[in-house]
Amino acid sequence: MKALLQRVSSASVLVDGAEVGRIGAGLVVLLGVGRDDVAEDADYLAQRVAGLRLFPREDAEFDLSVHDTGGHVLVVSQFTLMADARKGRRPSFIDAAPPEKALPLYAYFVAALRALGLTVATGVFQAYMHVELVNDGPVTVLLESKRRQ
Repeated sequence: MKALLQRVSSASVLVDGAEVGRIGAGLVVLLGVGRDDVAEDADYLAQRVAGLRLFPREDAEFDLSVHDTGGHVLVVSQFTLMADARKGRRPSFIDAAPPEKALPLYAYFVAALRALGLTVATGVFQAYMHVELVNDGPVTVLLESKRRQ
């Protein structure tokens, strides 16, 4: 499982022109679910997202987590994070989980963040979405559940 985090001052997601999720200051999490991912991967990434210190304090650039700041999280499913573009000119998505496996793990990840006390907005799974965000910093970090060590 991969989570691309972006620190934002605001973000929203639109589906068919209608807003389905919006946050103020916090994190946008683009989440890719792989074929071999399980609930343990989602738990690990949820803990990392909630606790990773990506926000400034007066005397330190990276000293507070989204949980510490009371910031919000916008989670958007993005199977393209699982792309393999090492060969040819068209990416392969063979490592992405099929929708019937990815949707429950996506929902589990969102629930795990909420269980950690975070306010979470979401996009719509498998929908064509327009994500608008104001990147703060910019700060962008990639987390991978299979690379824990």
